[in-house]
Amino acid sequence: MFSPRLLLLRSAASLTSRTFCVGGVSKEGRAPDMIEVRNRLREIVGASTNWSDHQQAMAERVSLSSMLAKSQNDLPAKTMKDSYLEVHLPLGSEPQLREKYLTFHNTVRFGRILEDLDSLAVLISYSHTYNPELKRSPLSIVTALVDKIDMRHHVIYPDCDIKFTGHVTWVGNTSIEAKMHMSQFREGAYAPVLDATFVMVARDPENKRAAFVNPLNPQGAEEEKLLQEGEANKSRRMGMSRASLLKVAPTAEERKIVHSLFLNTLDTQTVSFRSRILPPNSVWMQDAKLKGLEICHPQERNIFNRIFGGFLMRKAYELGWANACSFGGCRPTLLAVDDILFQKPVEIGSLLLLSSQVCYTEGKNIQVRVHSEVFDPLTRQHNTTNVFHFTFVSDRDVPNIIPETYGESMLYLDGKRHFNQTVEH
Repeated sequence: MFSPRLLLLRSAASLTSRTFCVGGVSKEGRAPDMIEVRNRLREIVGASTNWSDHQQAMAERVSLSSMLAKSQNDLPAKTMKDSYLEVHLPLGSEPQLREKYLTFHNTVRFGRILEDLDSLAVLISYSHTYNPELKRSPLSIVTALVDKIDMRHHVIYPDCDIKFTGHVTWVGNTSIEAKMHMSQFREGAYAPVLDATFVMVARDPENKRAAFVNPLNPQGAEEEKLLQEGEANKSRRMGMSRASLLKVAPTAEERKIVHSLFLNTLDTQTVSFRSRILPPNSVWMQDAKLKGLEICHPQERNIFNRIFGGFLMRKAYELGWANACSFGGCRPTLLAVDDILFQKPVEIGSLLLLSSQVCYTEGKNIQVRVHSEVFDPLTRQHNTTNVFHFTFVSDRDVPNIIPETYGESMLYLDGKRHFNQTVEH
């Protein structure tokens, strides 16, 4: 679940007293490597590195249900410092680590960074819910949503050390918001690279129903502000859900946009609603797709015996990037990731179908939506598991994307909404 040798440097809590609760220090006070951290995470949930033993361990977690809190009031409040973690990825000081993260063009694979961010968010959440009286945590904490990842620097160097920091910034009854920051050591100092906000949910040991998490007690004006931002993020997400084009009609302005696109594709010679002509410097939306298939092997499992969310994000990002690259005719740069929704867990052994679609363009910008679904070859059923949204920028103007059907028009408007949100942010 964690990248090998990703080093956990420190937790804001007392490291000597909280040795290896979910972060901390290892023997002799040195910073633990990720092998030790991964082993501790397995201990937290009672998982095993062996596939067959792991299945048995997951079955035994059922007995932990009695340890769950009956209400949030039964749990002690935690501070933001309780969950603060700093993690080091020594790409510069340990060159042997680079190959896993290296691209052909001598940059860092952003898909690997997504995996590390997902792992860190889980670790932060377990830090917040840590109970020293329990040998194993009864909680199954999983990623529900990647709310936003904003790139502050668009080049990640493969030969410079990377530092991740993060902590819990908001909690609901059963959900946790974790904010993380990534910086890279250049010219004698760490410079910011990205900011990320993940929303995690706590489930019971069988991952079937919600479970309560510790309340959050902000300390000081700065933490109060972070808590208020978390509440505002929740309200924004609820508003976006209510306004979803899957639920309500487009706005009056959006309907005008769709009709204008339609009029621009009519053949003036035939005066027919059915005769459509592609405008200059444009591409039909149906011709801007790229698809992929993944067989979900046990190697990609998380500590709860499902496919690791970071793996899904990496695969979706790489497919989306390849589509944007093909569409724009050059290597695109990532601007932002937003609104990655984890609707259903992906079981080991699943056939995972990934479909990427360029759904909106503006100038040099390319908005890509990746839809993932699990296909059961026995029942022939398809079930959506994730939807991903990526905003890329090219080094040249890209063709306009043109929808033909009403469904494609809704994809276009949805892409425009996500792009506008990225620009406004």
